[in-house]
Formats: sequence, C-alpha cells, structure tokens
Amino acid sequence: MKKPLSLLLALSFAAIAFAQDASKIHQKAIMVDTHGDILYNQIQSGIDIGQLQTSGNFDLVRAKQGGLDVQVFSIWCDEKGGFDLANRQIDSLYSLIKRYPNKITLVNNAQQLETAVKQNKMAAMIGVEGGHMIESDLTKLEALAKRGMIYLTLTWNNSTPWASSAAEESKGKIAKPGLNDFGKSVVKKLNDLGVLVDLSHVGEQTFYDAIKASAKPILVSHSCVYAINPVPRNLKDEQIKAVGKNGGVISLNFYSGFLDSTYSNKQKAFLTKYKDELTDLSEKYGRSKAIDTLVSLHKEEANAIKPSVDLVVDHIDHIVKLIGVDHVGIGADFDGAESFPQGIDSVADFPKVTAALLKRGYSEADIHKMLGGNFVRLLRANKGK
Repeated sequence: MKKPLSLLLALSFAAIAFAQDASKIHQKAIMVDTHGDILYNQIQSGIDIGQLQTSGNFDLVRAKQGGLDVQVFSIWCDEKGGFDLANRQIDSLYSLIKRYPNKITLVNNAQQLETAVKQNKMAAMIGVEGGHMIESDLTKLEALAKRGMIYLTLTWNNSTPWASSAAEESKGKIAKPGLNDFGKSVVKKLNDLGVLVDLSHVGEQTFYDAIKASAKPILVSHSCVYAINPVPRNLKDEQIKAVGKNGGVISLNFYSGFLDSTYSNKQKAFLTKYKDELTDLSEKYGRSKAIDTLVSLHKEEANAIKPSVDLVVDHIDHIVKLIGVDHVGIGADFDGAESFPQGIDSVADFPKVTAALLKRGYSEADIHKMLGGNFVRLLRANKGK
C-alpha cells in the first residue's frame, strides 16, 4: 500500500530539519582530528595539499568543506626512518603554512588554537607517531618539541629500546615488555615540556607503565575498542577505565580493520579475488599503494565490504558507558589506511559523523565535547594555557 502524500511530505520535512540541526551543531563545534597521515605522502609525491586533490583523504579544500578546524598532522616513518625524516615532514608542513598563510597556521596550545578558529584559519598541530624518531636521545625530543610537537606516540608498530609496541608485545617478541628507566624519563620529559603522552600503538605493559609514570592526562590519538573488535591496536575495557581515571582522551580511529571484526576476512577475500592484478600493481607501486590503487579500480566491491558509520558510534557508545562522554575524541587516521566506513571518504565527510551521533541521541553539548572540546581540555591540562 502506498504511503499518503502527507506522510511522505512530513517524513521529508523531518529529514531536512534533522540534517539542518546536525549541520548547525557541526558548524558551531571546534572540530579536531587528532591524527592524519598526509605529510608523509606529501613529501613522497610532491602534491600540494593546499589545493583540491583527486586522491587521498586530506587537503585544505575538503577540510573546509568538512568543518575541520584543527588537524594534528602525524609525523610518521617506519623503523628505518628517524629524526631527520621527522624534520623533513615538519619542514613540509611549515612550507604549506607559508604558501597558504590565510588558510592555515601552526598552533601549540589551546589559546592559540582558539585564536586560529576565530580567525577562520585551520589550526595545524604536530604529532610525532613513533618514539624511534627521537633515537633514544632526549635532546632530539626537546628539538621536536621546539618545532611544535604537541604529542609523542611512544611507539609505532616497532618497539624501541625503551618501550614495547602492541604489535610486538602481543606476539611475545619482547623479553621484558613495558617501559624501562629511560622510557620513564621520556614520559617525565614530555610532562615537563607540556607535550602529550600518546598511547596508541603501545603494548599493554607499556600502556600501564606510561599511565603510572605520567603526572598529566594522556592521549590515545587513534584507537578503537577491543571488546568490539579484538585486535592488539584496540583498547581493552580495563585500559579504557584507566584512561578515564587518568583524565585522558581516547580518539576514535576510522580504519575499517579496527572498527569491524569481520573486515579482515572480507578484505582477504577481495585481495585474493584480484591477486594477479595486485601482484602487477605491487611490482609497479609497492604493496601499500598497490592496495589503494586496487580499491580505486574496484570501488563498488571495495565499498561493499566497509562497515557503516554507525559502527564508529558503537565504539563511542562503549567508551561513554564505561568512562563517560568527557573522554572521547576523533582521530580518523586518514591517509594512514586503505578503508574507512561507507560514505566517509575524506575530511569533507566529518559532518556525517556528527549526524550519526545526533541520531544516536547525543546532545549538542556532548557532541561538541567529542568533536573537539575534550581535546582542548586535555591540551590545557598538559600545557597550562
């Protein structure tokens, strides 16, 4: 039976009103993404992310479309890189800011962040993803802080001589997991400098050692919930509770493989189906870019195996039920993975997350906290301004 025209019109008007409410809430919020990996890609390819790009997940044009006010640019390299490569990426950010001074500015604390937002400029911040880039040298840590580092992720997937990673600790590769004495001195130095201690990527023992060693609230810049998807990169309930007790913030990662427990098997089936094509692309581009290219060539199939944005909210719900809304943020991991939820293709799509939160029943005040307010509070707790 067909629905009456009056009912269809009412539903249509309700949908429009909801979309307008979500848009207003998003526009009023300070939107912070605590983890984006575009800088490494920028120095490898030479692209200008001040201009609209046809690939990748970030540029200043799409950031403006998505209402993104603050981007923490991740400084990343694998275990083969170090301090010099970290500085090259920081140089590339400085160059971007110099080219587009009316669109983006470097900030180092909450006061500067809020000033930049009032000036309608993107507030750019620097997060160093991997303690190996300080090369076990506190003077290099201090040098990165002087250049604008606002957080240090104690490990990436590789462990350092002073801290064990989730990837290696969970496989039993570390004889003495956790932080050693030098690792604890790193945490103390970060506290003294007002640089956030970031516990994404670290092993469980390192996680607890670092929280115990830190005199200030910590950040988990881009992680999800282990109870929903049990992978080593996600936080177990006891870890989540420890972050709450510490006063820290957990920023939700949008990577499909961390959100969805079924994604890994679906991805394997997809890659197996196109294994010959993947082999050819890998020889041409390398494995990581080959997968990205394969996904772009088979968009419909690749999209079908992605989770819904509602799963992002499921992870948020889980954290909120355990420790409250004051400890949730957003750390999408754009340009650091090959798959994100359906309809979440770039920084332009952040408003869809706000709409999903509103639909789930979160208030405007709660949404403002999760989109950026909690992170600003964390900055103040570490830097004092």
